Amino acid sequence: MEEVDVLVIGAGPAGTIAASIIHQNGFRVKIIEKEKFPRFVIGESLLPRCMEALDEAKCLDAVKNYGFQEKFGAKFVKGSEICDFEFSDQFTQGWSWTWQVNRAEFDQILANEIQKQGVDIQFENEVQNIDFKTNEVITSIKNLEGKTAQIKSKFIVDSSGYGRVIPRLLSLDRESTLPKRKTLFAHIKDPKRLDYDEPNRITIIIHTPTTWIWVIPFSNGVTSVGFVGDISFFDKLDGLSPTEQLLNLIYSDSHLKERFENAEFIFEPKTIVGWSITSEKFYGDGYVLTGNVTEFLDPVFSSGVTLATVSSQLAAHLVVKKMKGIEVDWEKEYMKPMLDGVDVFRTYINAWYEGTLHEIFFAKNIDLDIKKQICSVLAGYVWDLTNPFVKKHKTILDTLVKVIRLN
Repeated sequence: MEEVDVLVIGAGPAGTIAASIIHQNGFRVKIIEKEKFPRFVIGESLLPRCMEALDEAKCLDAVKNYGFQEKFGAKFVKGSEICDFEFSDQFTQGWSWTWQVNRAEFDQILANEIQKQGVDIQFENEVQNIDFKTNEVITSIKNLEGKTAQIKSKFIVDSSGYGRVIPRLLSLDRESTLPKRKTLFAHIKDPKRLDYDEPNRITIIIHTPTTWIWVIPFSNGVTSVGFVGDISFFDKLDGLSPTEQLLNLIYSDSHLKERFENAEFIFEPKTIVGWSITSEKFYGDGYVLTGNVTEFLDPVFSSGVTLATVSSQLAAHLVVKKMKGIEVDWEKEYMKPMLDGVDVFRTYINAWYEGTLHEIFFAKNIDLDIKKQICSVLAGYVWDLTNPFVKKHKTILDTLVKVIRLN
């Protein structure tokens, strides 16, 4: 039986960041990953807050050297109206840029860097069972050939993403408070990109009041395009192939029609339905959950990778603390701050679909200080309580809209 100090489940950004920080503190870490890398996954537009975690994991230089598309802000489009946010002009002191990435390549780079640091990653192995004992954890795994093995550890970090290993084994899955939505998306060759858009930002287009489009250019000339909305919005496309469905939607939008006319898809359009989910608790005896295993909200403000990297960064430090024999208050030191950040993002997501943010973003003569404070939220700095749009997030957006309507 192999023995390590900490076993990490999942080799995505959450798992690799947690493993790196724990390894840097002198503990034996091993990652078990179900898939073979590189593999496709969504979540392609990062936020500046991610950079702090990538930096501490000693992965920034490798990502920088690869040449991903730099991202300096976010642009929101409604008809002929435009609202542009520059991360360099935000309220919170922090990173003012990040990247837009093809996740297969991005995740592979992180995994490679962690292996160079000395962390063992065992790909194409699936967790079958976890036996939590008093002072140790026994994890049973199985590879593609059906061969089984066991790993003994003192602690487990579950960064398994949509696999949700521990929540499924311990029945911790809970329904999200967000309604189920659907997305249809693909990667498209985009030779006209410079004629229509700045490649150094994500563009979010309001297609209908409750349906929006992401446009995420990559540095290789390919752009990710996706429609997101209520499930019923896509009913009119029943009977069409995935390619016909997405082309139908692209040609129905004035912002995309000419740009992607005769578009060449890199892969057949994919669909994801009902992605929002949460867990009853984010920790327990012998384990902690990070990333999408805690809660995944919605793609509209690219919060997924940010919550994954920040939760893993925080969890890793607490695991190190525990491994050193120091008492950890997981409720106060981990679950509460993570829920606080999730709740801020949830407020803005709800305000987006309700239309509140549409009114704010496209208001005439919006106060520049207010715009800076909102920009910090969009940059992922949702734990900065000096920002009133974080601290008072539950009420301040509705209050602002009332003021805008009076003017």
